[in-house]
Formats: sequence, C-alpha cells, structure tokens
Amino acid sequence: MQTLNVSSERAFVQELFAIGKVSTRPADVGKLLELVLRSLDDDKAEELVTVDLQGKSSIADYMVIGTGRSDRHVGAIADHLLKRVKDAGHGKGQVEGLERCDWVLIDLGDVIVHLFRPEVRDFYNLEKMWSVDVAEPETLAV
Repeated sequence: MQTLNVSSERAFVQELFAIGKVSTRPADVGKLLELVLRSLDDDKAEELVTVDLQGKSSIADYMVIGTGRSDRHVGAIADHLLKRVKDAGHGKGQVEGLERCDWVLIDLGDVIVHLFRPEVRDFYNLEKMWSVDVAEPETLAV
C-alpha cells in the first residue's frame, strides 16, 4: 500500500477539482445545473428530465436526461454542452459514447448528463429506474 505525502495529496485533490470530480462549493452545483439545462434547451434537446439524486446516491447530486432527434443531433448537443461548461469555468467533463452518439454520458462531477437517441432512451428507461423512491429500512420490534 502506498502512502501519499501532503504535497502529493494536495496535487491529487487539485486534479480532482480540475476534472470536475469534486465540487468547489455547493452553490456551484445549482449554477452548473442551470448551465446544463440552458445549454440543452438552446440546442433543442427534447424531453428533458432532471432527477434529484441527493440522498439517493453518492455518484452525483443531479442527473439530467435528454433526447436528440438523431445521432448527429445528440453529438452536437454533447459537444456544445462540453464547450459551454468548460468556458464557464466548471472544468472538463468526462465523456463516454461520443463515437456512436446513441447514448452519450457526460460526467460533470455533481451533475451527470445522459443524451439519447429516442429509441435508445425508450429501451433503457433511466427515468423509471431512478424515480423509484428508496424505502426507509424497517426496524424490528424486539
């Protein structure tokens, strides 16, 4: 097991901030979410859904799901969003699926964006999976 010294730990944390894996302030999450929604709306993404993950998952605070009309539309929406996020100073997001543009996942740290072609979105139905409320564990009376 490797132990990190203070300077390498600091560099590691700074790297996480730079790639968007750690939010600098909770207020930034609201600004980032607003930027994402505005960008998707400007690029005519359809059927936008925002899922609040706070208290449900530690992977992010929000998940945004949108649909593009074609693979080219999905790719353009994703490219524009990444540019706008970077230009606004929120760092560089991690992207998967940009080669085929059936389903593009953009991890911005506190906000995760899923962009789909219509038939792919219908198949995976992420909204349904994440809309299920997590039941509180029952306590047993002894």
